[in-house]
This record gives sequence, C-alpha cells and structure tokens, in this order.
Amino acid sequence: MHDILPSRRDWVLRGARDALDLPAILIIATMLGVGGMVRDIGLPVWAGTLSTLTIWAGPAQVILFGAIGSGAAVPATAFAVGLSSARFLPMTVSVMPLVRKGGAGMASTLLAAHLVSMTTWIEGLRRLPSMADAGRMPYFLGYSLTIIGFGTLGTHAGYYLYTLVPGVIAAGLLFTTPLFFTAAMIAGARSSADGLALCLGFFLTPLVASYLPVGFDFLIIGVVGGTLAYLVGRRQRRRAA
Repeated sequence: MHDILPSRRDWVLRGARDALDLPAILIIATMLGVGGMVRDIGLPVWAGTLSTLTIWAGPAQVILFGAIGSGAAVPATAFAVGLSSARFLPMTVSVMPLVRKGGAGMASTLLAAHLVSMTTWIEGLRRLPSMADAGRMPYFLGYSLTIIGFGTLGTHAGYYLYTLVPGVIAAGLLFTTPLFFTAAMIAGARSSADGLALCLGFFLTPLVASYLPVGFDFLIIGVVGGTLAYLVGRRQRRRAA
C-alpha cells in the first residue's frame, strides 16, 4: 500500500502547530509592549492592532508611535519607519526561493512576503530545506499566519493590560523576540562564516548605533558584517577545494 502524502491542509496545520509553541509565546510578550505604548500616547486600540497587521515589525512600530508621541513630522516618520523595515528586503529575498520552490501563485507569494519577520525568516531558513517542495508554501503560511495572529492579539491585549504592567517590564517585553531570534540564529549556524557574521553583528551593533540614525544602524551592520563573513567563508571554501 502506498503511503498517503500530506495534503495542503495538513502542511498548513503542521505549520500552525509548530508556531503554537515558544515562538507564539514570545511574540505575544513582545507585542504586549507595543500595545501598551499605543495606549500611553493616547491612540485608540485599533491603531495598534492595525499597525501589527500592516507593518508587522516591532521596531518599526516603536519608531512610528514614538514619533507620533513626540509630534514628529509625517514625512520624517514615514522615512524612519521605511528605513527601519529595509532590513526585511534581504530576509525576504533569501527565504522566498525556499518558500516558492514547489511552485506558488502571485497572491500566495505576496502574502508570504508580507508575513516575513525575524521569527518567520529564521524558522523558515531552518525548517524549509528539509521539507517536500509541495509543502513549503502551505507550511510557511500556516506558521506565519499563526505568528501574526498571536502578535495582533498580543498588541490588543497589551493596550488593556498597560495599567497592570510596570513600564520597565513592558519595555523589557519588546526584547523577547530579538532574544529568540538570536538564539535561533546561533542554533542554526552551520559554518564558521555563520558564527563570524553573528559575532560581527553582536559587537558592531553598540558601536554603529551610537553614531547613525535609527534604521541606518541595522542596514550598515548587515551589509558590513554579512559581506565580511561571506568573504571569509568563500576564502575557506577555496582553500578546502
């Protein structure tokens, strides 16, 4: 008897189940802080939940609401948010070939591209290569839609829990997802070049962030650190050959 191949629905549910673990808990914790920030500056709850669904980037949301709270000009705010989110371009470019390997339509591809975040990117790079081509897109959508769904719920809940959570704790919650992202990157490192890229990012971040505007720091660190790590890795591969 032939084995029954997983259906598209099976892959979607598998992705959702994998997300219903530590990733969902951490994204809720992070977005609680965003929801509290929205209430702190006097905006309605729908502004916070809508920002999660449309921007889907904690740091960019913090920049947006911080700028609104300080009365910054709209063009400057839009530029800062766009610059902060520019780091998602290389993430999307690197993970989309894995997601689309089994073939996918334009609508599902655009949705998958929008759902790319730090969590879905690193988990996609780690999990997708070992999966059947046909299951990659539905798995990624199931995983990512679950993550953004819990992120939206966390933002909504944080708005109403703001008065119950001390400000220091609410601010600290914003760092839970980056910590998970860092741990996942370390666990997924496969070569010395990967380790070098992580080390460069770790040590360059406080130096570069002190001298560049918000948004530029991520861009410069990624370009410089990633390029150096790539050159070192290419040199090592040539020596091994």
